Amino acid sequence: MARRRQIYEGKAKILYEGPEPGTLIQYFKDDATAFNAQKRGTINGKGVLNNRISEHVFTLLGNIGVPHHFIRRLNMREQLIRQVEIVPIEVIVRNVAAGSLSKRLGIEEGTQLPRTLIEYCYKDDALGDPLVAEEHIACFNWCSQDELHDIQDMAIRINDFMSGLFAAVGIRLVDFKLEFGRLYDGDFSRIILADEISPDGCRLWDMASGEKLDKDRFRRDLGGEVEAYQEVARRLGLMPEGGDNAVLDLESHRKKKG
Repeated sequence: MARRRQIYEGKAKILYEGPEPGTLIQYFKDDATAFNAQKRGTINGKGVLNNRISEHVFTLLGNIGVPHHFIRRLNMREQLIRQVEIVPIEVIVRNVAAGSLSKRLGIEEGTQLPRTLIEYCYKDDALGDPLVAEEHIACFNWCSQDELHDIQDMAIRINDFMSGLFAAVGIRLVDFKLEFGRLYDGDFSRIILADEISPDGCRLWDMASGEKLDKDRFRRDLGGEVEAYQEVARRLGLMPEGGDNAVLDLESHRKKKG
């Protein structure tokens, strides 16, 4: 497919004009950022893995009735998506205390939360995506009350499904972020899931060892980022067992690194 006009470039993806009205091509980069892009680097092959993992998860979510923007994967790094108007709210779903939640509230990382916690951040890189309350969302009309209810209902449903999906392959879904958009049909719109779901936006811990299988390996200079992303893909059945594309065991990886 010929490359079309670039619409937007973010920290991890580029959006291009799609082949049909109302569509875009989403390209997954190998660029890695952390701490609101204060830390930058590259994880070789990350874009390929995230494209495949996100395709898999979105497809399964679609099968249980979660509406989303994904249409189909085009190649190793690109997928065709529906064009939506992004709601300027990042939704964070937390099952276990980790990251900024632990730092803000002094809760030991790894503490199981008594209930699923949903947090919201205002999407603005210049402001560092600040944490906001539902009252902020209503006050500044970032989305309507009905839209927020739809977002909350979908977030809980997605969490329930993904928790089971990852638990079945020995991975603990600690937390993850979601983005939503408005899909228009004439004068009417509905909220659908957008962006991606991958180890870039999820905290995934091995249930047995507690090994981090996500972007925290980059954030915290733990090394083995590629192997961690590959391990997630392998467990989800997206990479062959054995062979040249097999995942390195992270313990073996550390030993090789000395």
